[in-house]
Amino acid sequence: MGYLVRPHTLSTEVAGLTRTRSRCVMLGKWISHLAASLRRRGRGPERGSSRPNVVWICADDFTPDVCGAYGNRMVRTPCLDGLASQGIRFDRAFSTCPLSTPSRQSFWTGRYPRRIGVTLSRTPLPDDEVTLPVLLHQAGYEVAAFGKTHYYWPRRHEFDVYVDWSEYEAWLSKKGPVLPHSDGDMLGPWQPFADPGRVWLNSDCLPYAAVDADMFGTFLASQAAQYLAVPKARPFFLYVGFYETHAPFWFPVEYRGRYSPRSFDVPAVGPEDYRCLPAVFRELTEADKQGIMAAYATSAEYLDKNVGQVLAALDRSTHANNTLVIFTSDHGYLLGQHGRFEKHCCYEPAVRAALLMRFPGLIRPGRATAALVELIDLAPTILELCGVPTPANLDGRRLTSLLRDRTDAHRVRVIAEYADNEEAMIRTERWKLIYSTGARRRRDGYALGPAVGQPFIQLYNLDNDPEEKINLAGHAEHVGGVKQLTNELADHLVRTARQPRLIPKSQDVRLILAHCLTPRDIDLSSFIGN
Repeated sequence: MGYLVRPHTLSTEVAGLTRTRSRCVMLGKWISHLAASLRRRGRGPERGSSRPNVVWICADDFTPDVCGAYGNRMVRTPCLDGLASQGIRFDRAFSTCPLSTPSRQSFWTGRYPRRIGVTLSRTPLPDDEVTLPVLLHQAGYEVAAFGKTHYYWPRRHEFDVYVDWSEYEAWLSKKGPVLPHSDGDMLGPWQPFADPGRVWLNSDCLPYAAVDADMFGTFLASQAAQYLAVPKARPFFLYVGFYETHAPFWFPVEYRGRYSPRSFDVPAVGPEDYRCLPAVFRELTEADKQGIMAAYATSAEYLDKNVGQVLAALDRSTHANNTLVIFTSDHGYLLGQHGRFEKHCCYEPAVRAALLMRFPGLIRPGRATAALVELIDLAPTILELCGVPTPANLDGRRLTSLLRDRTDAHRVRVIAEYADNEEAMIRTERWKLIYSTGARRRRDGYALGPAVGQPFIQLYNLDNDPEEKINLAGHAEHVGGVKQLTNELADHLVRTARQPRLIPKSQDVRLILAHCLTPRDIDLSSFIGN
């Protein structure tokens, strides 16, 4: 089955510009003229008259700690390692939220989650927010998405081509019944919190009940490869969103036994970790944790294979030398650090994301940078390289000077926020402060008990304590540092508020933080009770 082409209808905020074919042609000519003008001024691509294509691959809950390019010597990720060797590896890239929906909708718009009113898992993207695919389509690009975008409300109309779970099910139904596999136990239905933690986190390292050829991830990769094989009349933007490595860490039956659970070392849990540890993780034994780590590693290897299929298709096409390739995760994931197997917090493994980029002729191969960057920086970067004007309301900052090797610095600080714990972090080169109001009873399944009502502050010296084991917030010599970082965090939350008029007019920083960190999404009705 070939990929599916759908009629394209722009969202309401741009529909007036494209109601007829003639208007669309006129708009395209105007944008082409503007893009050429920007290139002459040095603001567009430095690669001749042909506008670049973009292939953006995103993995779900993927931590860079399991990737060979980031130093892992156990998990096999040859395709990602190869991509890193052909371009640049970002060692300190951060999501704006350790949760898929806010993070993805944030980097699709180039704006902080709180700015767009999406800070919780089930919140839809507001209609008045304009996404990167819409901006590129306005500029004459063909836009395609395969897999997880995490919009929640239907916005398929933003893409010329869209393939996801419903297309996979239709494809499976045409194949006929899939024979059950009897070579050992298989994963059952995923029922987080209803089942014991060891079950829904797949501590038995069980495969999905399908062979590689029938897996959803393989389907997405093959559909994207078919798309790349077709000649294009226009430059294109292709997004591929794999569901791996999200729990229960899917992989096909052929991948069973790739890793021995006993070969994984489980991080130690400290006294402060245990005091803050959600109940779902307290019941896990050492063997359970090793099994979860092995399942995750197997899923990562399966993901890498599918990433390689997409990259190989691009390299076989005529597009490779004029295509910007991006690989990201939507955020990170804890694999036993602090006793946890999740994101949902502001510890470094939860908020640090993988980010690899390749662009022949622009990005020097084999580079790595320790610059502090945020995933919202990708949208303005893509727009600039594609010669498309950048909206003034974006929070992201262009990475092009880093890509062109003109600087080794980017941001002074990065910010992330997890609304369901009323928690946010501010991180500099050396210091990291995590502030939680302590006033909210979490609804994400990880609540420790009733809300305590008092702020909880953590301060870590990341130079001396990269694993965030020693909380310095209560030490007298760090009172000034805590105050400075807390004020900087409050200032950021005020500046990025969607409704700044509602913020209390007060000099009390804690009162401001209490207001700003309370979830104020546009539509919370679908979240209440979940």
